[in-house]
Formats: sequence, C-alpha cells, structure tokens
Amino acid sequence: MDLHRNGTNGSCSSPCGPLTDYYIPDYILKPDSEQIILDNAPCCPVVVFINSRSGGQLGSSLIKTYRELLNEAQVFDLSEEAPDKVLHRLYCNFEKLKSNGDLLAIQIQKSLRLIVAGGDGTASWLLGVVSDLKLSHPPPVATVPLGTGNNLPFSFGWGKKNPATDQAAVKSFLAQVKGAREMNIDSWHIIMRMRIPQDGPCDPIAPLDLPHSLHAFHRVSDCDSLNVEGYHTFRGGFWNYFSMGMDAQVSYEFHSERKRNPEKFKNQLTNQGTYAKLGLKQGWFAASLTHPSSRNIAQLAKVKIMKRPGGQWEELMIPRSIRSIICLNLPSFSGGFNPWGTPGTRKVQDRDLTAPYVDDGLIEVVGFRDAWHGLVLLAPNGHGTRLAQAHRIRFEFHKGAAEHTFMRIDGEPWKQPLPKEDDTVVVEISHLRQVAMLANDPCKSKSVNDPSSPSCHSHDDDDSNSLEDEDEWEDGRKKFGAAATFKIPDEVEIAHLS
Repeated sequence: MDLHRNGTNGSCSSPCGPLTDYYIPDYILKPDSEQIILDNAPCCPVVVFINSRSGGQLGSSLIKTYRELLNEAQVFDLSEEAPDKVLHRLYCNFEKLKSNGDLLAIQIQKSLRLIVAGGDGTASWLLGVVSDLKLSHPPPVATVPLGTGNNLPFSFGWGKKNPATDQAAVKSFLAQVKGAREMNIDSWHIIMRMRIPQDGPCDPIAPLDLPHSLHAFHRVSDCDSLNVEGYHTFRGGFWNYFSMGMDAQVSYEFHSERKRNPEKFKNQLTNQGTYAKLGLKQGWFAASLTHPSSRNIAQLAKVKIMKRPGGQWEELMIPRSIRSIICLNLPSFSGGFNPWGTPGTRKVQDRDLTAPYVDDGLIEVVGFRDAWHGLVLLAPNGHGTRLAQAHRIRFEFHKGAAEHTFMRIDGEPWKQPLPKEDDTVVVEISHLRQVAMLANDPCKSKSVNDPSSPSCHSHDDDDSNSLEDEDEWEDGRKKFGAAATFKIPDEVEIAHLS
C-alpha cells in the first residue's frame, strides 16, 4: 500500500507488510494533521487502548509493541488519556471529514474495531464510553486478558491467561481480531442512591474507591430527574456481573493489598495465589462459624425483581444461608466458572428458567452459602443456587446489625456503607440497550438466536415474589455516564453521528 502525503506534516512513517490492514493515518486521529491519500482503505482499522498498570509490566510492554507495529497515534495508554476524550475527538473528526467528502474516513469509520487490554474493570470502562456515544453502528470491541480474572475475554474466546508481548504474538492477535465475528450483548444500567452524611466527609464513599463504571466523579446533577435532595445518586453500567457479599469482600481485600504493596503483584499466577490465600484468611470456608448471620443477604437487603419488561415488581425470597449474591450477564465468573450452568428440564418447566444467553434481556441471579459451596463449580454440572432470571432487580438496604457490606462490578470492588438511621440505600439494576463485542472461537457466550446454543439439560439438579411505579427512574435510564461524558461541539450536526 502506498501512502501519498498532501503535505510534509505527520509523525508516522509508512507501515510495511500485512499490518497495513490495521493502519489508521494521522489525519484521521489528529484533527490538525495534513491529509494523505491511500490507494486502498485498511480492511480492519483498529484503535488500541491499553492499561499500562495492568498485568505487572505487561501493559507497558504491550504499548511498546503495538506502537512499533501500528501508527503510534492509534495506540493509547489509559493512564494518560481517558477513552471518552479519545473517542469524542475521533468521531467528531470523522464527522468533519465526511462532510468534506473524505471517502477514506467513511470507510475507516464503517469498519473500525476497538481493542482494549486490561482487567475486566478496564474493559467495562471502555464499553461504558462506547455505549454512551449512542452511535447507530458502534465499533465492536475485542478484549486482551491483562487482569487477574479476565472473565470478559474468556467469555468471548480471547483466553484468560496474560498474553505474550512480542511482535509475533501481537500480529497473531491482530489477525484474530480481523477474523472475529460481531456479537451483541446486553448492557445493564445500575443506579445507587444513598443519603449525604450529616457528619464527617461530604461523600459517604471516597470517589477514588468507586469503580470507573459508576462514574464516581460525576454524580447526577441537581437538574437530573434522578436527583433527590439530601442524597447522592450514582449511575453506571456493567456487562459481566454485579456481586455482593463474601466474594466482593475477598476481592476488596485483594485490591487493598495490591494498593499497599504493588511490588508484590507482578504476574497473574502470583495474583491468583494471593487471592486464594485471602479467601482462606477471610474465613469463608467456615463462614457459619466466623461470620455473623447479620451479613447474610436476606438480613442485609430486601430484594425485588421484575421478570419481564413492563411487568410487576415481585419480592424475591433469599434463603437465609446465602452470603453472596451474583447478578450475572456472561457465563464467566471468578476466572472462568459458570455459576448458572444450564438448568435441567424440570427447572425449565417448573421455574421458567433458561440457559444463560447474553442477549435475551435477562440477568441471572445466583446465590452462594460459603466458599465450599463455590467449589461445586469445579464439578462438570456444578452451579450455585439459582434464585431468578430478571429484567430488573432492586436491592433495598435498611438500618440493621451490619454497618457495611461489600459490592463489586466487573472485577472492581468497594466497601458500601449501610444506613445508620431510619433510611434506605437503594441499588437498582435494569436492562439498557446492547453493545457489540468481537467473538473468537471457541466462544463460551451464546446468543438466544444461535441454533447451536444450549436449551436445557435432561438432568435435574439444584435445590430450591408488589406493584410499584415502572417509570420511577425511567428518565434516568438514558445513558451510563452520570455526567455529559460525550458532548458534540455546536458546529457538528448530531443527526449525522447517529
């Protein structure tokens, strides 16, 4: 492929070999660069986002290799520039170039694919930004497993082991991205509301302690329909899972220890060993002896579900022994386990349960009693206690014996204070649109429209719900970002973007 420059500006040199398939010229990425002419548009242009702090030193090494093989300007270090700023700049420039009749910009936008390398939290951060763009054809996303659990990459066939960072490995991965198929998955909107403390700090949770996906620095504004005087309301999204209880507590201790001693967390195997030790130290293998029943889910919260769009809220009865609850969108949790499994024929008929599809508008709700209960996932047909499948789920926390609990979204945990007075903390999860992922074979995630997807198993397995305002928070369920994370300049016609 020949590159013909219309000027002398531009820092990138001509790529060589097959990597021209992925190459994006400077003027597409940098609005002030000189335009060039390509004989042919790249068949698989990519923009790469890498968390340099993930995977020990692997993140920094991956950035170096990708920048050697591609245009440096199409590879971004997330510790230096946030993805919303990058994509805002890119799509505004697309619109400007398209209005000038630039055919290359049209082709690149049409075939653009995104690559994100990091943990599950990093991948979810990018998915949230892409969702907030509300494009008619959003770019699909491929995930590089650079974290500890790597549930998102594993769910779509990208593996769960940290990758090699040499040029041959990166070229191989790019070839897989080019051949990958698009797959839509459900996006889940989460709202969390809690009272502003009268004493102490103004924030009930330090902003840095909340995950990226809850947009901690951008709570809903005073003019937002979700805002309630005297309360903080956070809005975010997730694509893999929301969990609460013992698993989130172990994850919180792991992340806290990693912040205190980052030098001890240099590779995936060491991280997984430390994670297991913390689980033992927390006493979850003897939870009935070491943890008071006041921390069990049934004692902490009242749980309500809405099974189908426009349906009624029903109370979900949680067994008193359940200490951990997981709302699961993908068939991968805690490093590749599937807590839902595939329900047997009797469960399908008696309880209206189905296999876990990633695009059916339903989230699977699973419970665990203790760490021993979690070990059943090692068995071929092992699964947790299937509680429900729902289109929306709401947790209401009232004053009780526990002062706090632990929550986690897509691998990012935090310590959640609970009401001290006659008050309520509310967490509500609801379905909101879909996002496109790139799937590689073998892919664990299944579509409800895929004829090869499982329907049910013949075996029978595990042991064994008030009308409220459907539109209470409807106006607030328009995007994942609590603030205007994506703004189009006044001179750009928004209708062209969507």
